[in-house]
Amino acid sequence: MAAGQGTRMKSARPKVLHTLAGRPLLQHVLEMAGTLGAQRPIVITGHGAERVESAMRAALPDVPIDFVRQQPQLGTGHAVQQAAAQLAQHAAAPGATTLILNGDVPLIAAGTARALVEASGGRRLALLTVELADATGYGRIVRAVPGEAASDVRAIVEHKDATPEQRAVREVYTGMMAAPTAQLLRWLSALSNDNAQGEYYLTDVVAMAVAEGVPVVAAAAAGETEVLGVNSPAQLAELERRLQRAQAEALMAAGVRLADPSRLDVRGRLACGRDVDIDVNCVFEGEVQLGDGVRIGANCVIRNARIESGALIHPYTHIDGEALGVTVGPAACVGPFARLRPGARLGAEVHVGNFVEVKNATLADGAKANHLAYLGDATVGARVNFGAGSITANYDGAHKHRTVIEDDVHVGSNCVLVAPVRLGAGATIGGGSTITKDAPAGQLSVARARQVALSGWQRPQKAAKASKG
Repeated sequence: MAAGQGTRMKSARPKVLHTLAGRPLLQHVLEMAGTLGAQRPIVITGHGAERVESAMRAALPDVPIDFVRQQPQLGTGHAVQQAAAQLAQHAAAPGATTLILNGDVPLIAAGTARALVEASGGRRLALLTVELADATGYGRIVRAVPGEAASDVRAIVEHKDATPEQRAVREVYTGMMAAPTAQLLRWLSALSNDNAQGEYYLTDVVAMAVAEGVPVVAAAAAGETEVLGVNSPAQLAELERRLQRAQAEALMAAGVRLADPSRLDVRGRLACGRDVDIDVNCVFEGEVQLGDGVRIGANCVIRNARIESGALIHPYTHIDGEALGVTVGPAACVGPFARLRPGARLGAEVHVGNFVEVKNATLADGAKANHLAYLGDATVGARVNFGAGSITANYDGAHKHRTVIEDDVHVGSNCVLVAPVRLGAGATIGGGSTITKDAPAGQLSVARARQVALSGWQRPQKAAKASKG
């Protein structure tokens, strides 16, 4: 269910498109559901339906999703009623079960969802419940006799309607259930909106199941974090911290050393080898792989990159591979304050220093660009030294062109290499040169104006101010 507006978010963005760990809330739920082998996911949209549907198609292009719309939004039961036609196509299958999840409850675990489906077994109504220390505001699970078997669920009583004895119950309904599809369709058709809000409540199916003698069972969530929903920016931030802490603990359990696990953000997938060290305030996005012995300095942002064994990423480095990715070779050294853009490929023991930007360029083993440089659309050979203040001028205003720098070239400071151009192996480029033609191998190439000194030249002077009488 993903139709709600989320008014407490106070945002023009549909609630289920707000991000947790870099991905929309709804995407988390759909990715988890994809691991269960479901026949076909059905997403019920409403508020901002077009934006939600477009975002999910873009994020999960290989997932065949059926979208149905709830317009207007008249309660949870009314939402599921919109999927009746799609559910009816599968209702006759033996053991057909419908799993109902919430698009704003992003951390539901696959194991918990699978256990809920198994608890239903195609013949029972299974409710996902959790025990809370403070259950204020939640619907309580009511059994025939407190403490009896899970099959003795009799009702869900809303907090405002509960007696003092019922309010003492800590087991609450999470809003997620699994039901036999055929029976669910029958119950949905019988829902009534005869209540103060004029809405159709999905929880009314519990009483219908009890009346028909269909067993109603409770499956317990492992903990409250996986069933927490998002209704406000504060709740979203709290859930973000819980998720990041869980990810940090998993990394540390695998041997990663974190300077401070509370100051780490993984907004994608981070895979680490042995003896990896990560300093504070680092952000990892997309797909990131860190090899054995990699060290990441403080305040780095790394997205879609593979950093191989022994590499050192100094503080304040920004690596963004986007679709092309970035590779940092073994024992390479990057930063501080360096920027690697899509298509950057650094070989073994490459040095990319402070305020150096590399984009769509390959630097072979041992190449160095230590200060204030730009290498774009370039092929750089082994052991090249690229001087401070030098750049490849790769764009002519309409097209990109490539610069080829062969092995053992030395480029002096403050040079401009106007692509397309090739520097032969072992060539030296004199500082301050603007190179527009190929430089021959093993020779010194200089392209700059001759220095002259003008005798008798006077620096301009400001006119003297007239004195006041």
